[in-house]
Parts: sequence; structure tokens; C-alpha cells
Amino acid sequence: MVAVNDMDSNILVVSEKGYGKRSSLEDYRITNRGGKGVKTLNVSEKTGDVVAIKNVTDEDDLMIINKSGITIRMEVSDLRVMGRATQGVKLINIKDSDSIAAVAKVMHEEEEDVELQGEVEGQEGTSETSGSSETPSSEN
Repeated sequence: MVAVNDMDSNILVVSEKGYGKRSSLEDYRITNRGGKGVKTLNVSEKTGDVVAIKNVTDEDDLMIINKSGITIRMEVSDLRVMGRATQGVKLINIKDSDSIAAVAKVMHEEEEDVELQGEVEGQEGTSETSGSSETPSSEN
């Protein structure tokens, strides 16, 4: 079950064999007590059982980890919004004996910021290297 505060957000569903999809909240009807539920994913031999269901927006990223230890990070905005009762698309390629272990929603980081930090650290490392090379020559 997912508690939703923002009706503009989407529901993300991931299955154990690497399939996933993003659906709009408007596709889901509200059920009352005694309701049978709302179908959200076509579960089959191909997709496997549902592993995770998350409330996401376009600004989020997704971390997917399988049982063999492979981890991928992808932007939620890369997944198109699909209908409620579809099977979804392949998010990660996994072997027959493997399956999805965990799915986590993480904050989106801009690639430009990471590149700039790497350049600044690289410049600092260069100045330290030139300073350390002068020290041995002064001792000789």
C-alpha cells in the first residue's frame, strides 16, 4: 500500500523479473471497505510477482538491486507513464536464476554538479602533487 499526499505524483511498480511501469494516480479508483482491490500489473510467468510499489515524481531517481548484487540507478522521468493494467517495460536485464532484491527511491542529482566537483578536486590534487615534488628536491 502507498500513502499519497500529492495527487500529481505517479505509482511505480517493479516485478521480480525486472519489469516495471509508471502509472498515473488518476487511473486508480478509490475502493471502500470490502472492495476486491485494483489490478495494477499483469502478473505472468514473464514478469514475476510484484516486488515494490513506490510513489514517485519526475524529479526522483530509482535504485534497483538484484540478488546477485548488481545495482543500477535510473531516472524516473525516463519511464513513460503507462496504463494501469499493463505488464510494463524491462528495467534491468537479469539472468533466469536471478531476481530483484530491492528497489529504492532516491533524490535526483544533477550530473553537472558531480562533474564540477570532480574538476575542483582534480585541480586541488594537481597543486598538492606539484608541492610534494618540490619538497624532495629541496632536501637533496
